[in-house]
Formats: sequence, structure tokens, C-alpha cells
Amino acid sequence: MIKFVVSNQRGGVGKTTTATTLARCFAERGLKTLLIDTDSQGSIQQILGIKPEYVLYDFLIGQIALKTCVVPHHPMIDVLCSDRRTMEAEDVITSRMGREMTFEQAFGPHEGSYAAVVIDVAPSLNLFQTCAMMYTRNVLIPAAMDSLSAAGAASNFQAMDTINRMFKVDPPIKAIGLLPVIVDRRLQMTDLVLESLEGLSARTGTPVFTPVRTDTAVVKAGRQRQFLNDYDPKSKALEDYNKVADQLIAELSGSRENSAGALINA
Repeated sequence: MIKFVVSNQRGGVGKTTTATTLARCFAERGLKTLLIDTDSQGSIQQILGIKPEYVLYDFLIGQIALKTCVVPHHPMIDVLCSDRRTMEAEDVITSRMGREMTFEQAFGPHEGSYAAVVIDVAPSLNLFQTCAMMYTRNVLIPAAMDSLSAAGAASNFQAMDTINRMFKVDPPIKAIGLLPVIVDRRLQMTDLVLESLEGLSARTGTPVFTPVRTDTAVVKAGRQRQFLNDYDPKSKALEDYNKVADQLIAELSGSRENSAGALINA
């Protein structure tokens, strides 16, 4: 099964665009996908124009069934949205024993309904980001072409190491890839950041995925509250995201119990 968190300890690096676009790419490959937003800002429902009746809080705290809480925003994509009450949910769960395993206990029983789970998290190491990492054990790190974004990517490794040591996680949480996004080769900063990511890759043994080129279609799709895949199927950013989706399927299915073929036929 494909499960991963989209995380960078810096905001504004294309996390939500990456999470939503990859979920849609998986859907086009026949993978029933659960897209989860754990950020109290509710970025996914904003970018896709979703008006959910129930959200993450209702599922985790209100004990409302997952099938009732998710929004079937595409025939192959169920979306579990977040809102300001997500912070309230974190406060409630913080006092519980084994709180770091909350997502494992909550979402694990539903894995039979999905071939992929993609989780978008807030740009800070909070409880729900820890829960998401403990559940998926896989982290995709997008990095925009600025120095703070690259620093945020490096901070992710420190966060994963801390969690792995603190909870003796086995198998450990790992970065499945560094993903350069909003890449404009004409800019000097782009070369500097890409060199920084290559260095981080060499130090950590983490692959650098196909860079996603900057594309005005991404912004326009957000304004139209559409998946990039639906707004402009021929956009250059989508072309790159499709390559990344294939790389992720090969990476995750190759190291897990399922083969790529089994996943695609799920």
C-alpha cells in the first residue's frame, strides 16, 4: 500500500499542491486514494473548493464514521478535510496514552478500502505531524527554490531522527524522496537550492525526484478550485508530477508487500 506524508518544516513550499496533484495522479492510475488534511488552516478544502459537513475533528473526537466524514471529491479520491477545530482535537488527544499512535489506530482499520493514503501536514512539528509520520513511516519532502525552503527540508530529517529515537520506531520513519518544486532554471537561486538538495540527498541517502517546473497553471487551477490535472492536463508541472507519481509507486510498492501491478489493479 502507498502511504506517505507530504512535509516541510517551512510553509509556502507547495505542500498542498503536491499532495492534491499526486492524489489525482494516483487516481488516474486506478488507485483509490484517501487524501487527508491535518493542517488547521484547511488548505485542501480551500484549494479544491470543498465545503465538508464533517472534518478530521469529527472523525477523531466525535467518533463519526470515516465514510461519513470524507468527501468523495472524485470517483477515486476521498478527502478528509481539516479546519480550526483540528487544534482542539490535538489538545484533546495530547492527554491520551499512546497519543502518537492515534492515526494508526484510527486509519489502519480502513486501509482495505484504499490503495493509497496521502497526508498533508502543517509546516511545524506538532502532534498530528508526528501521528502521521508514525502511521505512514514515509515522508515526501517538497522544497521550493529558496534557501528557507531548503532549510525546512533539512529540518525534516532532524524531526524524523528525533521521533525514531524517542519512540524506537521499527521500521523507522524515513524520507522517501526530496522533491524540488516551483523550479525555474533561469534563476540563479535555483541552481544553489538544487545543489543544496543534492548535498542533503548524498548525506541522507534520500533520492531527489524529478523537479517540478514552475507553471502558472498551478495558480490558475487553485483559483478555479480544481485539481491541476483537470484544469490543464497538458501543463508542464503536471507532466513532472506524473513522473513523480510513477517514481513513488515504484519506490513504495517495491519495498512493501504489494507490487506495482497489484496496486494498480486494487
